[in-house]
Amino acid sequence: MLLDVVRFVRNDVHGKLRVALFVLAVLFSASREGASSSSGQPASPAVAQQTTPVPTPAQQAVGASGATQTATPPAAGVNIVVLDPAHGGTDLGARGTGGIHESDIVLEFAAQVRTALEAQGFQVVQTRQGNANPSFDDRSAMANAQRGAIFVALHIASTGVPGTARVYVMNDLTSAVDATGLIPWDRAQAPFASLSRKLGDQVQALLAQRFKGSPAVAQTASVRQLRTTAAPAIAVEISSVTVEDRTQLDHMAPGVADAIARGAAAFRPTYVLPANPGEHP
Repeated sequence: MLLDVVRFVRNDVHGKLRVALFVLAVLFSASREGASSSSGQPASPAVAQQTTPVPTPAQQAVGASGATQTATPPAAGVNIVVLDPAHGGTDLGARGTGGIHESDIVLEFAAQVRTALEAQGFQVVQTRQGNANPSFDDRSAMANAQRGAIFVALHIASTGVPGTARVYVMNDLTSAVDATGLIPWDRAQAPFASLSRKLGDQVQALLAQRFKGSPAVAQTASVRQLRTTAAPAIAVEISSVTVEDRTQLDHMAPGVADAIARGAAAFRPTYVLPANPGEHP
């Protein structure tokens, strides 16, 4: 349209002036439209029809070939350790000479284990902080309420070669479901038996390196506390309360803590939780 106007006025003595004024009017109008768009006013229909929503990086990712692919959320993994100092309260556990009580020693061990685990990036939940005695079910419930947790119980044996340490995992349980399709409480460990074995072997191998005479792999036993735990679960037992000098046990604490923390860290990549919380790993 601008060219037709120029031709019409080219013989007019004032043609050049009129053309200049017309151009200025057009430019002024365009500048007002641009200012309106930048100030949040809706664009013209023609521009709006050409606008295509751009997915955010969280919605899409571009592959190496240049094809657009839907991004997959990262899988969750182990980040919590439920630490269970056994016994407590009126339940003293194993008792040795010189007033050595298992319930006291494992609580002191737990403090060092907790520090070592936190240094590996784990969040630690303790079943008891002082001289209390939660029930077996209460202790298991603390682990079962978590997602992405492992369970570690601490014990001091009444027998065994002093200066050794053993990891126990639950005997293989036959998986079973009730009429509603749920796993009974006393078989909660069944779906996690193989994972518990992996965790136990990781920790036991490190204990064997530090404490001569300790077994090379985890042992199996019918440990009541592990049976009702719906998570990879182990019991670590140190020998023994029969030592004459308690400092023999105290000197083991740093090595036990390091083995548990490093074993848990080595196990972490092997335990990838399913995307659906209702599924078993």
